[in-house]
This record gives sequence, C-alpha cells and structure tokens, in this order.
Amino acid sequence: MFSGSLVALVTPFDGNNRVDYTSLKRLIDFHVDQGSDGLVIAGTTGESATLAHSEHIELIGHATEFANGRLPIIAGTGSNSTAQTVDLSRAVMDMPIDACLVVVPYYNKPVQEGIYRHFSVIADAVGKPIMLYNVPGRTVADMLPETVSRLSRHGNIMGIKEATGDLERLKDIQNLVDDEFRLYSGDDFTLRPFIEQGGHGVVTVSGNVAPQQVASLCRLALAGKKDEAKALDNTLQPLNKCLFSESNPIPVKWAVSQMGLMEDHIRLPLTPFSGQYHDEMRAAMREAGVVLEKTA
Repeated sequence: MFSGSLVALVTPFDGNNRVDYTSLKRLIDFHVDQGSDGLVIAGTTGESATLAHSEHIELIGHATEFANGRLPIIAGTGSNSTAQTVDLSRAVMDMPIDACLVVVPYYNKPVQEGIYRHFSVIADAVGKPIMLYNVPGRTVADMLPETVSRLSRHGNIMGIKEATGDLERLKDIQNLVDDEFRLYSGDDFTLRPFIEQGGHGVVTVSGNVAPQQVASLCRLALAGKKDEAKALDNTLQPLNKCLFSESNPIPVKWAVSQMGLMEDHIRLPLTPFSGQYHDEMRAAMREAGVVLEKTA
C-alpha cells in the first residue's frame, strides 16, 4: 500500500470558475516528474466542498486519465452524508483509482458510534480500500483512537490520515491497531516526527509547492536518516507556516500560480490570498528551493 508523499492536489479553475483540465494535466505531469508518491484528488485542498456532484466525478476521471498509472490516485469522496458518500464512491469505482479518502462527517457532529457506523456502511458498500480522514479542526467531530481501532478491523479500511498534529494521538492509535494498518500524517508541520515514530507517510499540502523536497523528506525519515531529514525539514518549515497563514487552500493555490503551473482562481466562500503575505511566501518558497516564475 502507499507510503511517502501523497499530495493533496489543488484543483485549478479558469477565469470562468470552471475546472481547468489543461492545468490539471500540467500539475499531474509535474508531480510525476518531481517524484511525488501519489495524489489525492478532490480532497479538502482540492476544494471538494464547492464541486458539483458531476464535476467531482469528472475531475477524478480526468485525473486518472492524465496520471495513466504513473502514480497512485486516491479519490476524495467523503461528505457529511453517509448516503451521498456511498453514491459518490460508487460512481468512481470503475475508474482506475487506488483508494478513497473519506472524511469524518462535518457539521453534523456525530458521536463515536455514528462515526463508526458511517465508515462501516461506506466500507461495506464500495470495492476499493478506504483511507479514514480525521481533521477535527475542520469537522468539529474527532474520531477517537478507540473508534479507529474498531474500524481498522474492517477488511476494506486500510489506514488513516490523522490531521490533529498530535504525536501522542499517533501513539494511542498505534497501541490499538495491527501493524498492517497504515498511518499517514495530515499535518505538514509534524510529518517528520510522525514518520520517525512509525508513520508511513503524509497527505501533504506543502507537497503541491515543493514536491521533490517533501518526497525526499519522507524517504529520509522512512530510512531512519534523522539528521538529514531534520536539516531538510528545517528548510520547509517557513513554507509550511506561510501555507497556513490563511485558510487552506487559499495560500497554496496562490503559491502554485507563482510557479507558472496554473492561474490563481478560487471559489467562494474562499477569497484570494491577502497581499500582506505575498513577500513572506515568496521568500519561504525560495528558501525551500522552489523556482518561481512570477517575482512580483
């Protein structure tokens, strides 16, 4: 199963607010060339909350076509409705995706039993592996380690994207699941210690901007090369900070546009990246070794 840097890919839009498939192909080719280990399509960073049902399916379909088997594709199919998540997941099952990323239901605030049943129903209904996604900073509801443990016993649930940034939480989960269950950081700030503590990789935002560097960091950490990993991580931390100076994916879409890979368009209710952060972002990108096409 997957390891290393799984990039939560931004969704490029054109000036008419439509998905820009020319830029999507360019982005996927870029990540293949830069050594990313996989792509998550239509996740939070991909603005899944603003995609129409038909757009969502079409986006995943085009992504698998453009990737053409060159790297794994994980489809974000989660929502706060169990039935809608099942429908969307089934709609992409015939595509050459490798797994589905399914988030804890947001807004509804389910209790742990509701979270358990939600994921169990979805895992029963679809034919591809499910990666759980816990991000209480966005969903409010927090999937606790005991619930992760219960779900890990389902044959179709392969792992979790744990985005609390809490390394004690990782330890708690590790103590309750089998070694085969895959553990992915959802927090770029702590991805290095997460992997060094036994994690298998990261679902990364920063990898959109510095894919080669984040992939290298994962490989160093997985290989136990702690000093080299720490040195590289230090060059990426200013970039991580800038990429979360406003709500994701506002900063990362601007940063990718500065690399000349797509235009900077984002859908409401998100708004363009504030100018007060631009210079700091450019400096952080350069420190991380990112080449900018636009300088002002």
